[in-house]
Amino acid sequence: MVPVRIASLAVDPRSSQPVILLKPLDEAPGEGMLLPIWIGQPEATSILLALEGAELPRPLTHDLMKNLLDTLDAHVDRIEITHVDEGTFFAEITLSAPARTIQVDARPSDSIALAIRVGAPIFVAESVMREAAVPDESAAIPTDEEAELEAFRTFLDSVDPEDFQG
Repeated sequence: MVPVRIASLAVDPRSSQPVILLKPLDEAPGEGMLLPIWIGQPEATSILLALEGAELPRPLTHDLMKNLLDTLDAHVDRIEITHVDEGTFFAEITLSAPARTIQVDARPSDSIALAIRVGAPIFVAESVMREAAVPDESAAIPTDEEAELEAFRTFLDSVDPEDFQG
């Protein structure tokens, strides 16, 4: 397993869909690889709010998950993105409770949103990195992280609540 960090959360200009970029912890920006995972708008919003440390009057779904775990005296040991199948990524959340340790199947976006809230490490299977990661060429492209965040906020402002219906 490769320990990773969130390198960026942005909007794919071609599809207008949010994408999270994961980067191995031991690689500097502009070198090595990035793992892009396209995610849904609600999860992107939840991840962005957690990254910004936003305080909300009512808990979002991932805040509720954290609150439930706290209430049950359980904690998240780690998040693992375990495999990719035809472009769909799969993840597991490893939980420790007083009586046992369990793994729970989850989407990577939900897992990452929870990991940010509880400070859990995120790992990616080496096979996933080999199959789906792309070269990190960000050093060749001047970026402004604040401009990216502002573009994402603008995108979120334009989202219609009906976009979140299943």
